[in-house]
Amino acid sequence: MERAELVRELKSLRKGRGLQASRLPDRVGPVLRTACAVSEADGMVVIRAKVTARLSELSTHLPEDLRVAVLAAFAITAEARQPLYQDRVRWAASRVDRDPRTVRRRVDEAIELLAELAVGSPVAASPGSWHTASLTLALAESSLFEQHRVVADQDGLRSFSLATGGADGMVLYGGTLSEGTVELPRPLSRGETWEFAAVFKAQPGSNLVYVPRDRCEVFDLRVRFGKEGPPEVLTLDAAFERDIADPGYRGRLERVDSVGEVHLQFRHLTPGLVYGARWTERP
Repeated sequence: MERAELVRELKSLRKGRGLQASRLPDRVGPVLRTACAVSEADGMVVIRAKVTARLSELSTHLPEDLRVAVLAAFAITAEARQPLYQDRVRWAASRVDRDPRTVRRRVDEAIELLAELAVGSPVAASPGSWHTASLTLALAESSLFEQHRVVADQDGLRSFSLATGGADGMVLYGGTLSEGTVELPRPLSRGETWEFAAVFKAQPGSNLVYVPRDRCEVFDLRVRFGKEGPPEVLTLDAAFERDIADPGYRGRLERVDSVGEVHLQFRHLTPGLVYGARWTERP
């Protein structure tokens, strides 16, 4: 019965603007609230973040075509945040190269699977869990600066993961590095914030992206190319990992300024999706 009710609530939520609806708390039913650990005290912003994060995490267990369809259906994917459900279906149809009727069936199939996964794997807060209040990545020539401000969601937080997975870097402040993990000098209490910063040797490449695995409120990205850099970058905003290299991806172009720098900022990131920029080097 719980699974069937969750399916009904999800099918209702996908209507209209989906998770971007202005009166979202009224549209998130009791079973979905339980599945996403939404409390009575949570406001609209927190509810949207929790439901988005939970559905995004569960969707990683689906085949790629179902994942594309369902993230578009709920207006989780930034490119698919159209005001009408049928417009989001048409967007997904173009991405998976299928007709809209087929995509609607796949959305229904994905919702059934999401409900099954949600009921079978209830949310549980693990000791020492945390989320990112802000992350800054700044790339200049061969150096990558990484700064975190994290918030402990439970008592006893002793470590957290780096955004880039770097292992060999120079710590500026806030802890020590151990195989891509920041070890804190002392355990944090619930609600306590902590800042950490380090500089790493940048790996060669034509993109700089971040894929959050947990909640992230703000991601600030800066790249300094210098005078010989590209004239513009392609923004990856709630994109799929395949979009990092997909020549057909249609993201927002951002001009590099007169001194060869570009600055991007992303808010309320969706776990499992890609945020950042890619570019084409000058010949």
